Amino acid sequence: MSLATSSESTSTMATKLETKPNIPASPPPALEEKAVEPSPKSESALKSFISGGVGGACFLLVGHPLDLVKVRMQTASAVAATSSNSVFGMLSNTLRKEGVRGLYRGVSAPLTAVSPMFAVSFWSYDIGQRMVKAYGQRGLTEEEKSLQSYSLSMKEMCMAGAISAIPTTGITAPTERIKCLLQVQGDLVEKGGKAKYSGMTDCAKQVLKEGGIQSLYKGTVATLARDIPSAVAYFGTYELIKRELTKLQPNNKKGDLSVGAVLTAGGLAGMACWTVGIPADVIKSRFQTAPEGKYSGIVDVYRSLIKEEGYAGLFRGLRPALIRAFPANAACFLGMEVTKNALGFMD
Repeated sequence: MSLATSSESTSTMATKLETKPNIPASPPPALEEKAVEPSPKSESALKSFISGGVGGACFLLVGHPLDLVKVRMQTASAVAATSSNSVFGMLSNTLRKEGVRGLYRGVSAPLTAVSPMFAVSFWSYDIGQRMVKAYGQRGLTEEEKSLQSYSLSMKEMCMAGAISAIPTTGITAPTERIKCLLQVQGDLVEKGGKAKYSGMTDCAKQVLKEGGIQSLYKGTVATLARDIPSAVAYFGTYELIKRELTKLQPNNKKGDLSVGAVLTAGGLAGMACWTVGIPADVIKSRFQTAPEGKYSGIVDVYRSLIKEEGYAGLFRGLRPALIRAFPANAACFLGMEVTKNALGFMD
C-alpha cells in the first residue's frame, strides 16, 4: 500500500468522524431512588428496665398465691401428696387456716427482688436484641445500617431471650432460695411444726451464717438450666403470637396491640415458659429446700427423684404453675406494654 493511498484513507476516516452527529455524552446513570425505610430507632434501655419492673410487680400480685401451691406440691413427697392436696384444695386450706396473709407467705423475698428481676430480664432482652442485630449487620457501614430496615427473625428473638436469662439468674437464684425455704416452712407450720425463720431477713441471715454466700446461691446452676430454655420459650412465644395477632387487627399501621391481644400473648407466653421449665424447676426446688448434705448436686436430685417417683415427678406442680402462668404473665406484659407506651418520650 502506498503512502498516498494511506493518506487518502486517513482523510476519509477523519471526514466521517467529523460528519458524525455530535451526540452529547450521557451522564452517568443516577442511582434509582427507592423508598428505603430507615432502620427503626432503638428503644431506650432505661425504658425497658422501668417497664419490666412495673410488669414484674403486676406479675407478683396476681401470681404469688399459686406459686405458693406450686412449691408446696413440688417439695411434698409422693406419699404425702394426696387428693386433698389438689391446687384448689391447698388454696382453700391455706385461706381457711392462715387467711389472705397465708396466700402471700414468702412474698417478701420476691417482692424485694421481683421488680428488679423483671426489670433486668426485659433490659437484658433489649440488650440481647441489640447484640443479635449487631451480629446480623456485621460488615455493613454506619450509613448502610441507618438505611437498612432490619427486623429480627424468630430465631434471633429466641437467641435474645436466651441471653436475657444469664444476668437475671444472678438475682433469681438467691431470691428463689429464700422464697422456697419460707414457703416450705409455712407448710410445716400448718402441720404442727415449729418455724425456723421469722421472716425473709432472718432466713437470709441464717442461710448466710450456716453456709455463707455459697449457700445463699445454692441451686444457681439448676436455676440457669431452668431459665435459659424458659426465656427462649417466653419471649419467643410472646413475639410470635404478637406478630400473628397484629396481622389480624384491621387498619393497624403502627403495629400496636389491643389490650386483649397483649393479655392473650402474655398469658400464652407464660404457659409456654413453664411447660418448658417445670422439670428443672422441680429439681431446683428440691435442691434448694433440702437439708445440707442430703444431695451432692442437681444430678443426684434428679436420680433420686426418678428412682422414687418416676418421670412424672419431674412435672409435679405443673398444674398450679400453668394456672398461675396465664393471668400472672398476662398482667406482666400488660403492665410492661402500658408503661413502655407511657415512657415513649424516652426513646
